[in-house]
Amino acid sequence: MLDLKFIRENPGIVKQNIKKKFQDSKLPLVDEVIALDAENRAVKQEAERLRHERNRISKQIGGMIAQGKKEEAEELKKKVAADSGRLAELEEKERELEEKIKSVLMNIPNIIDDSVPIGRDERENVELERFGEPVVPDFEIPYHVDIMERLGGIDLESARKVAGNGFYYLVGDIARLHSAVISYARDFMIERGFTYYIPPFMIRSEVVTGVMSFAEMENMMYKIEGEDLFLIGTSEHSMIGKFIDTILEEDELPQALTSYSPCFRKEKGAHGIEERGVYRIHQFEKQEMIVVCKPEDSMMWFNRLWQNTVDFFRSLDIPVRVLECCSGDLADLKVKSVDVEAWSPRQKKYFEVGSCSNLGEAQARRLRIRVQAKDGKTKYYPHTLNNTVVAPPRALIAFLENNLDADGSVKIPAVLQPYMGGKTVIK
Repeated sequence: MLDLKFIRENPGIVKQNIKKKFQDSKLPLVDEVIALDAENRAVKQEAERLRHERNRISKQIGGMIAQGKKEEAEELKKKVAADSGRLAELEEKERELEEKIKSVLMNIPNIIDDSVPIGRDERENVELERFGEPVVPDFEIPYHVDIMERLGGIDLESARKVAGNGFYYLVGDIARLHSAVISYARDFMIERGFTYYIPPFMIRSEVVTGVMSFAEMENMMYKIEGEDLFLIGTSEHSMIGKFIDTILEEDELPQALTSYSPCFRKEKGAHGIEERGVYRIHQFEKQEMIVVCKPEDSMMWFNRLWQNTVDFFRSLDIPVRVLECCSGDLADLKVKSVDVEAWSPRQKKYFEVGSCSNLGEAQARRLRIRVQAKDGKTKYYPHTLNNTVVAPPRALIAFLENNLDADGSVKIPAVLQPYMGGKTVIK
């Protein structure tokens, strides 16, 4: 959510940003919110004048009563009563206008960073760098569900009976591998100086609207019927929400946190064969990283966060690449974002396994998170960032394909072996 003063003083910049994101239908929102703001300020000004006048007349009434001028005092009381009625109308109008302004502000996209490439959608994202050598073995790589089934590691049929499509049972060594990846990710991030959390898996609507755009909310979130609670789509939501209505001391920054949670997503729409199985599902687990920092440090943290994911996957012998998201592919709250993609020997291409985002002060402004500067006077909004360490369902696909041998067995890299009871291979 942008600063209203910034919009008022820089409407051209805000409109140009909307055009860069190819959201021309939102252009009228800029003029609308400026007009609403002007009306609201006029209402506030009149209300403040009436309050000042009421206080002045109230003192006069007291003096007149003391002087025995009851009739004059009664006349002034009538004026005070009339002004009070008008003041009540203005205060109600002020509340209505502020709600309208907030609603419009929620739909105006954040200002993207100057370094973001301009493009309409994900097809125009830009590859930044590759890490590791993609390999296509001289034997056929089966579909990931087939690999898991041959290892006795997945039961989709029973899951469909129990919960429907988009769910699964993991079994035996594959289930253990899933847990091993999560445990390793936890320790990987702790060793990099992040504080480990297990957050609430449900959040209130105020937190939901504070951490994501309305479009994301509609497409992702499951609502708990009859309660002001939503199942989280990622632990970033709970972790940023942790700071709602908080004033942090500058010495407390940065907050570098890593969190584990199950995640729940609607995942609307039909998808191709490669996105069936455990690629696009309604329930999965994830290790996340979250940073709350000073504005001048956010780009440094942004680069550190996505590099953490690259390093994690390379430690599992999985080649990856980093894609810069173009302007049209950025969610409205994001200033800058990159996707980390893992190599698929089966598809002979990369696919998304993580996303790193810098949201500037958008989430902090919505959730009223501020920082007390060292001078003891200045308060400002921090920047918030988030990134996926690993989401095992997709990571399992990349892991199995890149560590599969011709005989159908799967090698376990050294870093995972302690979490697998010393196993070096799954047969």
